[in-house]
Amino acid sequence: MPIELKMPALSPTMEEGTLAKWLVKEGDTVKSGDLLAEIETDKATMEFEAIDEGVVSQILVAEGTDNVKVGTVIAVIAGEGEDAGSAKAAPAPAPAPAAEPKTEAPAPAKDVAPAQAGAAPASAPTPAVPASAGTTKDGDRIKASPLAKRLAAEQGIDLKSLTGTGPGGRIVKADLEGAPAGAAAPAATAAPAPAATAPAAAPATAGAIPDFGIPHEDEKLSGMRKTIARRLTESMQQSPHIYLTVDIRLDALLKLRGELNASLESRGVKLSVNDMLIKALAVALERVPACNVSFGGDVMRQYKRADISVAVSIPGGLITPIITDAGGKSMSKISTEMSELAAKAKEGKLQPNEYQGGTASISNMGMMGIKQFTAVINPPQGMIMAIGAGEKRPYIVDDALAIATVMSATGSFDHRAIDGADGALLMKTFKELVENPLGLVA
Repeated sequence: MPIELKMPALSPTMEEGTLAKWLVKEGDTVKSGDLLAEIETDKATMEFEAIDEGVVSQILVAEGTDNVKVGTVIAVIAGEGEDAGSAKAAPAPAPAPAAEPKTEAPAPAKDVAPAQAGAAPASAPTPAVPASAGTTKDGDRIKASPLAKRLAAEQGIDLKSLTGTGPGGRIVKADLEGAPAGAAAPAATAAPAPAATAPAAAPATAGAIPDFGIPHEDEKLSGMRKTIARRLTESMQQSPHIYLTVDIRLDALLKLRGELNASLESRGVKLSVNDMLIKALAVALERVPACNVSFGGDVMRQYKRADISVAVSIPGGLITPIITDAGGKSMSKISTEMSELAAKAKEGKLQPNEYQGGTASISNMGMMGIKQFTAVINPPQGMIMAIGAGEKRPYIVDDALAIATVMSATGSFDHRAIDGADGALLMKTFKELVENPLGLVA
């Protein structure tokens, strides 16, 4: 009996993903544990392993296909002793007919046409609407998802000009991205006044960039970039941000770091300033628990430990691996975990439990020479700490002007959950911990 490979749920919240790359082809023999494909979620690219043995008889979803729902059959494997050709034939038509009944929706228009025939011959062009919507193509039915047909009609895109990348060559939503608007829009809007409908075809999809004739190249957004855009937009729209900045003297922390690294060298551990700041933020949150919270509409969630999400830049976006219970771990342990997580993040190998969650975030752009910046809160967290570069500045030391290594740190707080006074107390506590770092090793 043919074995159906379905789009896996690679995290508890995953509903759809992108089939980034097939690692096998039709006719290949696979066994349990073999890598079949790379699946791109909104945060990482993960490998999909085989759990059965057999021959890949048919690949139903092409690599690069976006928005593949969890549970969708993406390939078929012929079991041991089974003919690959027969296993391929059975599932092939399954994807196409499943969604086709909806394409009969335009049929009532044909029933209405005879009633209007005596009133106005102009009604004759109305069948052009279902044609451009993808129901017919030279008398044959165009394979397209209902969503793709609706979007094509709204945007004036002729489905006959597109090549489908979905199962069985079906045109899906992703195939419409970047497609030029055709002549379908005037026909789809109003037959009696084609001139008036022409302007209606001008607006493209939401967020589309006008073409001003400037040489350019459009790159299709990855699932990760789409998620970043959506989440940050939601954060700025829904979470009223308040920003609080302090200047922090780093000399004592840098001195302690040097001493600790000398003692840890034999263990292969090298603390970074960021490792120490992660610890400082976690301890500060434990001392000011009013800032270790999330706003939930009609509830306030108070966290019992500080899990710090650390912003890591990776090709194509940003991800925030988590140091769990950072306040309860030594700085050497934080350093080791952070190195491992950052390496996995850059390779796209983080597991969902390694980047989902966190009670607060830290983002350090000091290594890039950024003096000060404000960061966007990562919902549902209540705050994020933005760390600037440590630099030599004139500073008052013991009531005298001196030169000190100083950095600026800015906390972004969700004002629905955290009052300004509590945010200020957290910043004050963070500053004291960094300027008197022995409290981090106590």
